Amino acid sequence: MNVKGWVRNCIDGSVEIVAEGEEDALFKLINEVKKGPPAAVVENVDVSWEEYRGEFDDFVIIR
Repeated sequence: MNVKGWVRNCIDGSVEIVAEGEEDALFKLINEVKKGPPAAVVENVDVSWEEYRGEFDDFVIIR
């Protein structure tokens, strides 16, 4: 999706994502997150915006 950052599953069943990229790419990511994968039930998506820091080289899944 042309974003950089990370994603992880939290103990409480939520998912945390930190992502950087062009605004259009980030909105596409947010829209996909709101849909979720086929077996998921997405109840809520909270989004907070921060200044771009350029701190990531790629996008990784933290396990």
